[in-house]
Amino acid sequence: MYEIDELLKKVKRIHFIGIGGSGMCPLAEILFNEGYELSGSDNNETDTLARIRNMGIPVHLGQRAENIQGAEMIVYTAALLPDNPELVAAKASGIPTFERADLLGAVTRLYKNCICVCGTHGKTTVSSMLTQIMIQCGKDPTAVIGGKLPLIQSNGRVGNTDNMVCEACEFKDTFLHLDPDVAVILNVDADHLEYFKNIENIIKSFRKFADMTTKALIINGDDANTLKAVDGIDGKQIITFGLDKSNDFYADNIEIIHAFAHFDVYKKGEKVCRVELKIPGKHNILNTLAALAAADYNGIDICEAAKSAETFGGACRRFEILAKINGITIADDYAHHPAELKVTLEAAMEMGYNRVWAVFQPFTYSRTKKLMDDFAQVLQIPDKCVMTEIMGSREVNTDGVYTYQLAEKIPGSVWFNTFEEVSDYVTENAESGDLIITLGCGDIYKAAKIMIKKLNGEK
Repeated sequence: MYEIDELLKKVKRIHFIGIGGSGMCPLAEILFNEGYELSGSDNNETDTLARIRNMGIPVHLGQRAENIQGAEMIVYTAALLPDNPELVAAKASGIPTFERADLLGAVTRLYKNCICVCGTHGKTTVSSMLTQIMIQCGKDPTAVIGGKLPLIQSNGRVGNTDNMVCEACEFKDTFLHLDPDVAVILNVDADHLEYFKNIENIIKSFRKFADMTTKALIINGDDANTLKAVDGIDGKQIITFGLDKSNDFYADNIEIIHAFAHFDVYKKGEKVCRVELKIPGKHNILNTLAALAAADYNGIDICEAAKSAETFGGACRRFEILAKINGITIADDYAHHPAELKVTLEAAMEMGYNRVWAVFQPFTYSRTKKLMDDFAQVLQIPDKCVMTEIMGSREVNTDGVYTYQLAEKIPGSVWFNTFEEVSDYVTENAESGDLIITLGCGDIYKAAKIMIKKLNGEK
């Protein structure tokens, strides 16, 4: 038995360091609903933090040693630097202290049917869509999602069944702490190279995760790295999805209408339904097939699942339309890897806007350095590219990486230090018929909110 599993049976008061993070917030919501007394801290004021406070959970802004007082257990996000004063105090206190992945693992072990959605890209979209399908089709799941699902206005929910949908992230091998019954593997790509070093190590980690899964693997049969990761695995059912007709689930008769995909869904070579998506981009065909395959495996009628998928408008921060002001559309998206930027910006360019403004915040120095040429290539897709300085997050800029180096590789691009400067430039130059989309997994959405205020004439 895991130590944390036993402790959760005994403790009442749990403190979260970094409670506003997308991975921390849903766990806090689940434990709060289970009757635990919680507190938390974070360094930045966010919408997530406001939601947590509205639940009645006290949150300290700023991370200090005294915040941990009274806690019987402490949970911290992996995004913290080792010298974080609150984390240092927690580890020195003698209070049992666990990384967020340990707690998530303990939560997954509470459910007999835990469906873990992993992959370099698309995890939040598929986790959200599958959660919506399961809710609307009567499966009442518990869920831990990396973004807010509009249907439940939250990153997480507590169900009254043994079903759980869990977004499983490979960052620092955190998904290896989980206990998956069913694993959905969307794709395996080069990311988090500051930890994994190369694609081979990433494939090895996904293989370990696939090996840990007890019942079924639902995999992208078109993705070579995913196929490498599961090659030779036996003892569990393997279900494939993709565009190739050799897959168990595939799409055919695809139409892309103003970036929105309409397609027929086939299962084992037989057409079962047609789907007309309300989320843009061809990449969402694969995401939808993954969710439908998982729903089908869990006993949901695939046609009913498809009806639910058609009503899915996306998770928050996934091509989320925030406002339309004076003919200008403002959207926000979490894309922060070149592959994600590519499909998002290609979709934006197909939607019929006069011009597309990409407002991008690079995230982490290591990713920006290792993938700089890839970023430079995809950021030439939109009509206009505006950038902020790099958000370092958990890293120190030891290599001297700056946005101006990226901007030099993108003809016509501009960059600014502050969101105010970015917002001034874009709102002064955008015209009716344009789309402005903020991009990045940091706090670039704040720039979108500033632009909305400026376009509305607010100060």
